[in-house]
Parts: sequence; structure tokens; C-alpha cells
Amino acid sequence: MKVVLLKDVKGCGKKDQIVEVSEGYGRNFLLPRKIAIEATAEAMNAIEKSKSAQAHREEVKRQEAEAKAKELKGKVIQLKARGGEGGKLYGSITADMIAEALKAQHGVDVDKRKIEQEEPIKAAGQSFVNVKLSAGIAVRMLVNTTVETK
Repeated sequence: MKVVLLKDVKGCGKKDQIVEVSEGYGRNFLLPRKIAIEATAEAMNAIEKSKSAQAHREEVKRQEAEAKAKELKGKVIQLKARGGEGGKLYGSITADMIAEALKAQHGVDVDKRKIEQEEPIKAAGQSFVNVKLSAGIAVRMLVNTTVETK
């Protein structure tokens, strides 16, 4: 019996894969538990449509990320932090601070986990960070830190 798997099944196959299983395994285990559906022409068309729709959504996301990367390329993130004499900061600049500044200054909302710092920013000056916008699409941005003394 041929079935289309709706979930990954250990020892059988991955999601959306068409596999040949024994009649009893298919009818008594896979089909009642809604782990698989019988491989009919309608089921095959539905799977193909969902795969093409998913591919289209991923393509749109990738294009949006590329557009954001072009927009952000060469821009600078300005940050002010409390510090002492000689440009030394009290603490360090976190990815959360960079994400907030990026949203405020350039209007791009990025999760703080998508910002990679080459080294912790603990002093005033310029340093670089990598902002991951999507899988395989990242932009390197300059962070300009100034000290605010009180």
C-alpha cells in the first residue's frame, strides 16, 4: 500500500514522502493515527500545492531580507552608554541595546539573537556586528559608541 506521510515516522520516512508500507501497518497504525494518508491523485496534488506554496513563501521572505540588507548596508548604528573617563563603559553594549537602536534609527525590527558581536563592546569607539536577516543573508554594520558621563 502506498501512503503519503504527514509526519516523520522513525524507520519509515520523512514528512510529505511517499512510501510503500504493508497493508496492515498502513490501515491499522498509520491511517487511524492521522500520521499518513493514502496516496491518491488528490492527495498527491494537495502535497504538491503545499510544497509550492511553502517554496513561494520562502522566496518572498528571502527577497524581503535581501531588500533589508541592501537598505542597511553601509549604515551606522549610534549608541550612547554611561561610562567613565577615557572612554571606558560601565558594563558593555548588549545585542538587545543594538536591536533597539537599529529599530529606532533605521526602522528595522531584528531579534536580538540574530545579532552577532565579534567581541564584547566595552569601550567607546567603533566596532562591527553581523545582523542575520534570514538564512544565508547577513549584513555587517558599524556600531559607533559614545560615552555619556554624569
